[in-house]
Amino acid sequence: MKIAMIFVGLLGLFIIPGLSGYNINISDDNNADGSGQQTVSVNNEHNVANVDNNNGWNSWNTLWDYDAGFAATRLFAKKSCIVHTLNKDAIPSIEALDALAKEKKEKGAGGPPPKGLVYSINPVKVDDLSQFGKHIAGMCQGVPTYEADEIQDASLFYYSGKCFNTNVLWILNISYCGKTVEN
Repeated sequence: MKIAMIFVGLLGLFIIPGLSGYNINISDDNNADGSGQQTVSVNNEHNVANVDNNNGWNSWNTLWDYDAGFAATRLFAKKSCIVHTLNKDAIPSIEALDALAKEKKEKGAGGPPPKGLVYSINPVKVDDLSQFGKHIAGMCQGVPTYEADEIQDASLFYYSGKCFNTNVLWILNISYCGKTVEN
């Protein structure tokens, strides 16, 4: 009985970490399109995906909190954080991220274009980050944070302001447009 309990305990040590999270590493060879290197960390236990895009001054970090229903992107060059509702129709499920990233990397530019979302940033700073859940509040703490609303059926050709564009794993292009990204 004691040996069986030890075996089950050891088995749990090896299986549970594998189920709780994983990482996806994607590099743009030779930084050809200026996107840099992206790393995705998925935490299944907390139902959160974190994407780091390392590209010098244009680096950004985005967090998709599937339980809270919000997403946030921290723009390092702009020293700001943008929070919006998680569009579950456009943003892939946490379970699909790994397969989609591998598929898109293999197809590269030859595959279908990624989905696109455009957000308009409200220029009023958010005071209470706790409304977006603890993961986003932790990421945006101490940084000016703004809410953004999705512009349905938007075309960047018709938007007169400046936008900051993120391309997540060749899966999703997100554009944040408004005064906070113009500085």
